[in-house]
Amino acid sequence: MNETVNPSRWESLKSSLTLHTLVIGLMILLMLIPLFMVGGVVSERNHYQKQVLNEVANDWGGKQTLTGPFLVIPYVEHLTSVDTVTDGKGDNKVVTKDIFNDHTVIILPEELDIHVKLEEEHRKRGIYNALIYNAKINVTSSFDHEFLLDGGDGDRRILWDKVFLMFGLSDTKAINSGANVEWDEQTVNLQPGTGLPDVIAQGFHVPLDETSSNDTKHDFKMELELRGSDGLFFAPLGRTTTTIMTSGWQHPSFQGDLLPKSHDIDKDGFKARWDIPNLARNYPQHWWLEGDVKYDPGYFTAGVSLYEPVSLYSQLERAVKYGILFIALTFLTFFAFEIASGARMHILQYGLIGFALALFYLILLSLAEHLPFIQSYIAAAAAVIVMIWIYAWAVLRSFWKGLFILLMLCGLYYLLFMILQLEDYALLAGTGLLIFATLMMMFVTRNSRLS
Repeated sequence: MNETVNPSRWESLKSSLTLHTLVIGLMILLMLIPLFMVGGVVSERNHYQKQVLNEVANDWGGKQTLTGPFLVIPYVEHLTSVDTVTDGKGDNKVVTKDIFNDHTVIILPEELDIHVKLEEEHRKRGIYNALIYNAKINVTSSFDHEFLLDGGDGDRRILWDKVFLMFGLSDTKAINSGANVEWDEQTVNLQPGTGLPDVIAQGFHVPLDETSSNDTKHDFKMELELRGSDGLFFAPLGRTTTTIMTSGWQHPSFQGDLLPKSHDIDKDGFKARWDIPNLARNYPQHWWLEGDVKYDPGYFTAGVSLYEPVSLYSQLERAVKYGILFIALTFLTFFAFEIASGARMHILQYGLIGFALALFYLILLSLAEHLPFIQSYIAAAAAVIVMIWIYAWAVLRSFWKGLFILLMLCGLYYLLFMILQLEDYALLAGTGLLIFATLMMMFVTRNSRLS
């Protein structure tokens, strides 16, 4: 016996509000597919940008960490050994023996003052911009090796022809020419290599063989210009270390093991100051190279990274995350018109509108890589809004309903732009938008009944 479906029951099923709602909900979920594809394109372009940034950092200079100065003093300690020996005849004799031991001591500065002026700029490679900087560094320090002459069991003679200052630097190829270096008011020159690669692997040194002095206290000054990217850090080697950094960059991110004692950030840039005693670190003011305990002065650093809070691709990634919400709100608006007017939109029409909303992010990406973000955003939003407005006018057959859709979309894209510009309150704004969407859904369905 053949069973037939009751036509009136079939028509009732097709017009069921519950079924229509489920179909629209399913269409919203299906819109995750184009959004996911657009998100993949954004991630891919972001990966390309990071590759370019790494290439620029490799050519220009990467994150820099300045460690130094260290005063390295080789010396000879003369000991005299006196022994009493008995010869074959039974006579006692006093025998003296001279013993010469070679040692090397590494001395850290008593006072260390570092003044840094960072001048940031953008370098363009292809369609990508890389944030880099030029740093003007002034280092002033003082040393005291009196303890070396007063201590020990024997006489100590400093080998001044082998004494040198040592600096660690992450990327030495980024040093600009023209460094001015003075030791006890005498000009000295930088030389490549640290002189002690087992202690500091990368850096430079300053031979002091022509500036020997009988004084135990010494002053050191250095003016150095350095290129880099991402950030600049220093090691607080002094018994007291004072560092002052200034820059025109408005978005510093203070990082490292110690935050600055004070900092000011305004429209003209930032100024930060560190005052660090030697008690803050875990290595002494001097140690011997031949000792059993090894120290790594580069492990304890402080400094700043030049942070870009709202970069292009981070904005786009955040915008795509709100994509499903925007599609749901737009679908909800059309659904509200359906309920109010009794008309029905075809599910294909919902799909085309959702596809146009997803297309917005691809348009924005393609424009923003060549134009300023705000101009790209306005152009992409205008293209999508006009497209959906004209289509809604034709589908709903009402100028006023189409105008309402136009105003609603303008409001949504304005809210999205404001959310993307927020650094600390983006989550709060997005949550508020979700609450509004929920309230709107409750209002539209307040008179709905189970069919």
